[in-house]
Amino acid sequence: MERKFTKKMVDDYADKLLIGLTEEENKMVLEEFDIIDAQIDIINSIPDISEVTPMTHCLDDFVYELREDEDDEEGSVPIDDLLSNCDDYVGDEIRVPKVVG
Repeated sequence: MERKFTKKMVDDYADKLLIGLTEEENKMVLEEFDIIDAQIDIINSIPDISEVTPMTHCLDDFVYELREDEDDEEGSVPIDDLLSNCDDYVGDEIRVPKVVG
């Protein structure tokens, strides 16, 4: 069986996703890709599969029930009251700690 995914491909994808994989993890990913690929081949071998209408929801009888928009009778909370609960803000924007490099 010719492998569609290679160790180099998995390493390239891992680098692009900024994750490092050990040799053992790379092997595990390759084995999982082979299983997924085999399952896709089985699905693709179903006769007339391309004629099946794709589902838009997992439940056949799913109905969207949208409610009417309603005005809030109490009104909005004043921005100054909201900001009084914050440790750090500039103008009407809250400062939060930087979490990305």
